[in-house]
Amino acid sequence: MKTIYPILLLLFCGLAHSQTTITGSVVDDNQQPIPGANIIVVGTSSGTVTDFDGNFTLTYSQNPPFAIQASSVGFETVTKDITSNNQTIDFVLIEGTALDAVVISASRTPERIFESPVTVERLGLKEIKNTASADFYDGLENLKGVDVNTNSLTFKSVNTRGFATFANNRFMQLVDGMDNSTPALNFPIGNLVGMTETDVLSVELLPGASSALYGANAFNGILFMRSKNPFDYEGISASIKRGITSQEAAGDNAYTDLSLRIAHKFSDKFAAKINFGYLKGTDWAAVSEVDKIDPNRTRADLDYDGINIYGDEVSANIRTEAPESVKGIIPDVDVSRTGYNEKYLTNYNAESIKADWGLYYRPFEDDFEIAYVGKVGTGSTIYQGTNRYNIANFFQQQHKLEIRNDNFFVRGYVVADKAGDSYDMVFTGININRAWKSDEDWFREYIETYAGATLGGATEEEAHAAARTQAESGRFEPGTPEYQAAFDRSINDPDLSTGSKFQDASKYYHSDANYNFSHLIDFAEIQVGGSYRRYSLNSSGTIYTDLDGPINYSEFGLYTQIQKSLELNESLDLKLTGSVRFDKSEFFDGFFSPRLSAGLTINRDHNIRASVQTGFRNPTTQDLFIGLDAGRAILIGAAPSNLDRYVRTFDISNEGQAIGQPGSVTQTGRVAYENSYKASSVQAFGESKNPGDLEVANPDLIKPEQVSSIEVGYRGKFSGIIVDLSAYYNSYKDFISQEVVISPFYGTAGDGGLSIAAIANDDYQAWSTYTNSPADVNSYGASIGLSTKIFGNFDLGGSYTYAKLDFDRQRFPDFTTNFNTPEHKFKASFGNTDLFKNFGFNVAYRFSDDYFWEATFGNGLVPEFHVVDAQINLRVPSFKSSFKAGATNLLGEEYFTAFGTGNIGSMFYLSWTINN
Repeated sequence: MKTIYPILLLLFCGLAHSQTTITGSVVDDNQQPIPGANIIVVGTSSGTVTDFDGNFTLTYSQNPPFAIQASSVGFETVTKDITSNNQTIDFVLIEGTALDAVVISASRTPERIFESPVTVERLGLKEIKNTASADFYDGLENLKGVDVNTNSLTFKSVNTRGFATFANNRFMQLVDGMDNSTPALNFPIGNLVGMTETDVLSVELLPGASSALYGANAFNGILFMRSKNPFDYEGISASIKRGITSQEAAGDNAYTDLSLRIAHKFSDKFAAKINFGYLKGTDWAAVSEVDKIDPNRTRADLDYDGINIYGDEVSANIRTEAPESVKGIIPDVDVSRTGYNEKYLTNYNAESIKADWGLYYRPFEDDFEIAYVGKVGTGSTIYQGTNRYNIANFFQQQHKLEIRNDNFFVRGYVVADKAGDSYDMVFTGININRAWKSDEDWFREYIETYAGATLGGATEEEAHAAARTQAESGRFEPGTPEYQAAFDRSINDPDLSTGSKFQDASKYYHSDANYNFSHLIDFAEIQVGGSYRRYSLNSSGTIYTDLDGPINYSEFGLYTQIQKSLELNESLDLKLTGSVRFDKSEFFDGFFSPRLSAGLTINRDHNIRASVQTGFRNPTTQDLFIGLDAGRAILIGAAPSNLDRYVRTFDISNEGQAIGQPGSVTQTGRVAYENSYKASSVQAFGESKNPGDLEVANPDLIKPEQVSSIEVGYRGKFSGIIVDLSAYYNSYKDFISQEVVISPFYGTAGDGGLSIAAIANDDYQAWSTYTNSPADVNSYGASIGLSTKIFGNFDLGGSYTYAKLDFDRQRFPDFTTNFNTPEHKFKASFGNTDLFKNFGFNVAYRFSDDYFWEATFGNGLVPEFHVVDAQINLRVPSFKSSFKAGATNLLGEEYFTAFGTGNIGSMFYLSWTINN
């Protein structure tokens, strides 16, 4: 024992001192520091990252010799040997090309974008810092093939390859693997409750069908955002941005955007972070007075319905409403009530407050990690769906628990929302009108005054003017106490017959897992995974037919992928990828989504890829369970159990009562699918009075939509020019769309008698149904991107995108595809990150061809637009700071990306970013 004790003591002392400390720096080939570069001990997960000045200190619990590696996205990796303790190592990293960037989303495994089996667009730290846009999310507008539709200053809708409205449920947005979609609406609401810019590590975007790995909601693409792990990125970083927004309609208004990140690595086992973001501004005011139905109409027309004027949706045929005593002198015309401009129905407050936090534990001090992440966000924005909505004090929270290492992950999370003080602006205008005079009284006064004026010798025009003047007596004028009281009552009342409040407290629970067997199997990389989701819809009957309690349902999916790389000879490498996913909703049969792709690399500089894949999407929560009176039509979901839950009582006209019908009739949503005419045929009948023009609709109940996609592409470089091009063809089956139908209050559609009388007497209701189009719907397109360096180190890039819809609109006039994308888009950028020491600039240009926008709120032409964004930036290493001055829409030519939204003006800002 006396011999053993000294040996143990010596061994203990040796272990206690078996650690090596290395210090150094990482710079680029222009001797500029590279913050956030990764320094790791080769063959281990031990490492650190460089600070703002590019310096690092690494402590490793073993004696030399060993090797350390320095890497950063966009730079070539460098490895150096460590031979002694307290050694100083300085790395110089040579800037690579965009083809060297590593992406994860395409195959759920790290790979160079050069070798990705499908098209991938990416924003890394360098691109985010140098974007000419106001923030990283707006910077997505400059990516090849990407459309960003601006609903509001705080709500942008990202889409690729067409088929999008602001309710973009064909596109998925993930933040660290969590779906960012709001449960109530079933689609992401931009970055309103998303990520803070100081915590963004990278953004990847997959255009086109991604169902094979990500399931139903990734039908048209996926946005994959990753944050910084506190084990790798420590410290306090902050950003403040102040400026103004400038719009002709709203004037010049202050804009503020703040973000703060605090992250600390307490030990090799435990790290934590917290983020906070605040944005405040004034939204783009929507002031269009173009008529929704006929752009040739003006406010002087009798049946006017202005796109951004609400309350004039209430319309009636005054001859139909007239009593028999004067019916002979009342013209057969529709007349609408006078509406209120949108500016009187909202304060245009754009605000976002969000925070998230994470606790990260590595029990074995390696890559095995247990993490809890919480996210909360609240804000105010404008959402344009079937109507225009003021989303005020909206609240969303997410909580995730995840276990992972380099080979697997298992995670579960919950997403819940509350509508806050949100309301429907259209119904606010309608019900302010009804507060001072009911629809019945308004039209009665109109008809009586018209008749009296006509009998007194007035012309038709004079009679209509007198009638409207009398009917408008007592109107609440904006700014008066009476108007404000009616406004307040409406936005706090969830009953759409008297109010406009938007209620919701829905949530969904999601879990998914993935395992990569590459460390166990040599011949190929094999992955398996799956997911499960359960919805709980709870809008208290204001959106869904859930007046009697929450609606619950679930879906699940399983997938596998095999990837094999083959070296054919010294200059040819072939990478084959095959994947398949099975998904099942409790309402529909299961569906398989396979994907096959091949990538051929030639001489390491050229890669040719081809893929064939299928995708699908299940009907959304709204497709299935909505029950919402939107004014012009009632939206009714197509789940079989939904049809009888929506119940409504309708009044019948005098003509209907004259032929023996009761004064009112009660119907359910079932009539839309089982007793209805096509809306276009009712319009034709109204013009011709020929019953033969009426065509029975009775649309089928909804089922999943499918797409078959073929894509080919090329990535490579020629004498310093990087080329990335792709082309695709998509063919859709059972295309999900909305069809407007007309249901008579009496009779049966197609009976040749009583139902025709109901249509002729305006005794009917319009419904917007959710169904599948029998039409062949196809789309195709191509994109090409070029980038290079000119004049030494100036970055020049550009892209062109072509997109085309193939659909027989004349044959299927009642179906809307919502393709909503320009046929031609061109984007370009020019800049230099180091024009001179610590100073850079960037200019970005976007062109969009004109295109026709169609959605339930309104259809209309979006004119072509040209946009220039620009920024200059200055780095001050001694203060660990970066300063930026920028402007978006520098030319000041206002434009819009969707019919019915406000014109997008200019933004001018200054920003100060610290230690990021």
